[in-house]
Amino acid sequence: MNGQHRPTRRTALALAGAAAAGLAYAPEAAARPRGREGRRLRVYLGAYTGGAPGHGIGVASADPDTGALRLESVVPAEDPSFLALSATGRVLYAVNEVEEGRVSAYSLAPDGTVRGFLGQSPSGGAHPCHLALHPGGRHLFTADYTSGTVGVVELRPDGAPGELVQVVRYTGSGPDPERQDGPHAHMVLPDPAGERLLTADLGTDTVRVHRFDTRRGLLTDGAEARMAPGSGPRHLAFHPCGRTVYVLGELDSTLTSCAYDPARGTLTPVATVPILPRGADPAGTTAAEVLVSADGRFVYASNRGHDLVAVLAAGGSGGIRPRPVSHHPCGGRSPRHIAFGAAAPGFSGALGAAQRLLYTANQDSGTVALLRRDPVSGALAPAGEPLAFDRVVCVLPAGRGR
Repeated sequence: MNGQHRPTRRTALALAGAAAAGLAYAPEAAARPRGREGRRLRVYLGAYTGGAPGHGIGVASADPDTGALRLESVVPAEDPSFLALSATGRVLYAVNEVEEGRVSAYSLAPDGTVRGFLGQSPSGGAHPCHLALHPGGRHLFTADYTSGTVGVVELRPDGAPGELVQVVRYTGSGPDPERQDGPHAHMVLPDPAGERLLTADLGTDTVRVHRFDTRRGLLTDGAEARMAPGSGPRHLAFHPCGRTVYVLGELDSTLTSCAYDPARGTLTPVATVPILPRGADPAGTTAAEVLVSADGRFVYASNRGHDLVAVLAAGGSGGIRPRPVSHHPCGGRSPRHIAFGAAAPGFSGALGAAQRLLYTANQDSGTVALLRRDPVSGALAPAGEPLAFDRVVCVLPAGRGR
């Protein structure tokens, strides 16, 4: 957020007006594109809705030559702040970031348009801000910010959320009295093998590694990795080697690389670097999202306040010692989420090769910006006009309809 004081998440939610926006399904308003237009790629947008009737999940398409986005329709939903897709690409999931948190699911047509509402389940806590699917496709996990809980939800054969199988409750606090008065789960991330679940707890400066029993659908106690006091772990990302995990500190705008031992389920901090430019004033700034390029050469991290995307060279064996190399404007204000453009094999344009485009969901400006990515240097540059979408906080490229 901009300004000299970091607001609490509750303040941010109040400003966003976390009131009901309805859950009725809105059919696609735009005609389905034909011919070359039918080759456009689908992109889904999550947002805070503030009780606005008709606001919710944006369904957009990306031009394969330029990556430019066009909004096609909006599916009304209540504060769908984070989205995820099933492995088949036929079910779209959203958290409803409200006090009595929920997970909602929508069936998708082969072309990626939203076909209908599949159902919903309690998330297990208050204000779920993140969810992730287990690689086996039978469970999903939720991170409930306000209650500091992690939920496990069973999925039915059609992908609809079923029973809330488990709620894990964290305890503790951190040195920041505004943001760390208690546990605040912020992200859930299955490891590549699906045997363990990593969770980021902003409130206690802790990343936990749980073992996951796929048969019973239960998490068991695991190792804890303590991050720097007051750093506020927000989001995590695996290096493609599977042995390095990057931990983004929201409150101190740092990136910590950790060695991950999948056999023992342990996470060991190795190196911490800033994501702000040298000499930048950290007051009023918070880090938001972290990504790793598929080739493992670069790490990308967004920062709100300075409104930049930092590029770091992964460096070292398995990317264990990242170093900042450049910083680029996000194309808006408050880049809460960033995502690589989906690959489009056979296309000659911007999306013809994987990860040549980066989208930024800029919450305060209500825009999704396009940045061109140089795969050699990792550098970013503006790539066209942004798409307006009020209070956007998540951008999920999904590839072509099948």
